[in-house]
Amino acid sequence: MDPIYFDNAATTPIRNQVIEAMSNALKNNFGNPSSSHGYGRSSKAIVESCRKRIASHFNVSASEIVFTSGGTEADNLVLRSAVRDLGIKHIITSKIEHHAILHTIDQLVEEYNIEVSYVNLDANGFVDFSNLEQLLKSTTHKTLVTLMHVNNEVGNLLDIKQTADLCKEHNALFHSDTVQSIGHYRLDLQEVALDFFAASAHKFHGPKGVGFAFIRKNSGLKPLIFGGEQERGYRAGTESIHNIVGLDESLYLAYSKLDEEKEYVKSLKRYFTERLNDKVPNVKFNAYSGDLEKSTYTLVNVCLPVAAHKSSMLLFQLDLKGIACSKGSACQSGSSKGSHVLAEILSEEDISKPSIRFSFSIYNTKSEIDYVVDVLKELVNA
Repeated sequence: MDPIYFDNAATTPIRNQVIEAMSNALKNNFGNPSSSHGYGRSSKAIVESCRKRIASHFNVSASEIVFTSGGTEADNLVLRSAVRDLGIKHIITSKIEHHAILHTIDQLVEEYNIEVSYVNLDANGFVDFSNLEQLLKSTTHKTLVTLMHVNNEVGNLLDIKQTADLCKEHNALFHSDTVQSIGHYRLDLQEVALDFFAASAHKFHGPKGVGFAFIRKNSGLKPLIFGGEQERGYRAGTESIHNIVGLDESLYLAYSKLDEEKEYVKSLKRYFTERLNDKVPNVKFNAYSGDLEKSTYTLVNVCLPVAAHKSSMLLFQLDLKGIACSKGSACQSGSSKGSHVLAEILSEEDISKPSIRFSFSIYNTKSEIDYVVDVLKELVNA
């Protein structure tokens, strides 16, 4: 069996069409978009054409799309400017957000002494909307709510429209880290009253190092990075044309093929859960990750019935078998700490067992799943 890549929630392989589009831009569109001569104007036209097509996927204006280096920068731009420039004194979030959110909030507390509230979650990590409403009603400060659309570790799906409606009803701003959902779910921002969201190209078969923030028109946000007037003043620095082209092309392909590809990847997840339940009877699916309605179709997070003393070597053993997967968020892989997400939702007994995230894409197959499940059975029974 060739090496198997089941870590698509960390990053995805780039589509060949995207590589070709980026190569063409690198070769033929090297002009600085800020230059006034023909080379610059040509590059500027490409950047704005990409911006316009990206905006069309979300039913927003092109001026509301701001290119960044990825999701983390987009999250930082929104949160930091909201506190610094919009007078936000209170942030409502959850304890299972990505560290791009949680660590940024920690820093904002240190710098600006803002108030932070963590919404209650049910036993599987779902937002308690009655508690969210209570928090919104009881606050006396200008408030921003930041809750992710798809949890990157366990895949829980937030009802993003219900959240947006609740925030609007209580005059709170709403930001969502949609890094795991953009390119996998459609989002019409004329129907969903989001103020801000963050996206990253490498999560939907595009290049690393580029993403964008959606910033609702007339928001009042100001730049995080200062310098020139690129990105309508939101983000200084010469635009990376080939990366923006790659972002645009990968998002276009993701949405143009979404229905067909979603059904295929969903069938892989369904097959994986069925086979794993059959071969490893005491396996557990963390949070709602085994549910195709309450979690994303792209990943599962499994708690394996393995003694704690065996768990530390499990990922290494899978790697030796040619299987790439993840213990949690890839951003945490260099940390000695366990998953902050699983720590919130698992029992003391289960937290000591190995939990592994397997995430799928259009480039995976059922034969790969058969092999992975057989290897897991072998390791569990060893």
